[in-house]
Amino acid sequence: MAHPRPLRLGSYNIRKCVGLDWRRSPERTLDVVAGMGADVVALQEADKRLGPRPSALPRHEIAARTGMTPLIPNENGPSIGHHGNAILVGDGVEVLNLRGIDLPGTEPRGALIAQLRPKGADHPIHVVAAHLGLMRRDRQRQLHAIRAALPNSTAPVFIMGDFNEWSRTRGLDPLTTDMSVISPGHSFHAARPIAGLDRVAHCGASQLQDAGVIESKLARKASDHLPIWADFTLPP
Repeated sequence: MAHPRPLRLGSYNIRKCVGLDWRRSPERTLDVVAGMGADVVALQEADKRLGPRPSALPRHEIAARTGMTPLIPNENGPSIGHHGNAILVGDGVEVLNLRGIDLPGTEPRGALIAQLRPKGADHPIHVVAAHLGLMRRDRQRQLHAIRAALPNSTAPVFIMGDFNEWSRTRGLDPLTTDMSVISPGHSFHAARPIAGLDRVAHCGASQLQDAGVIESKLARKASDHLPIWADFTLPP
């Protein structure tokens, strides 16, 4: 029997589609997303954060340029996510549940939690898109809040986004007791990558196959972060 292909997850801080040339180009950002080849993508800084927080990505362009669909918690609002976090899914990924949560801290932060069933999977998974705070004590409180918001189940859990943690060994204690945290490589700053701020945490019910940072010429210009990806096999 053929093994199912790995599930590819991606994460990308798009800086409101403003590139290193200070030009706002949603089309360029979406071309980078399309090049990730991911089944599920977590975006950070996906809205403009002013007034009603309109999306930095035109909704009609997302599917046209990437073949993916944004999971929108409030269809009547101008944003495509929650506190700048957004989740895009590819064809065949079934959405079972979606909600945004507010996170504690010095500055306003939030996370988006989705229960998904990937194509060919017998069981659902939980995906969290998050952009953690600038202070370590806030990040740790936010990770505790995310863990508390997740359902108590054996389903695979993936928490991904811009963790804003510069240390390779410290600061992510709320995850390390029963999850593995992956830093696929240096993703910040895009002009000269020196830190792995963008990460994926996963529970033991899934197995990492491969991971990396996209360092294409387009990605190096489209944002101050480079996108990351990770391939997982899911339990039977």
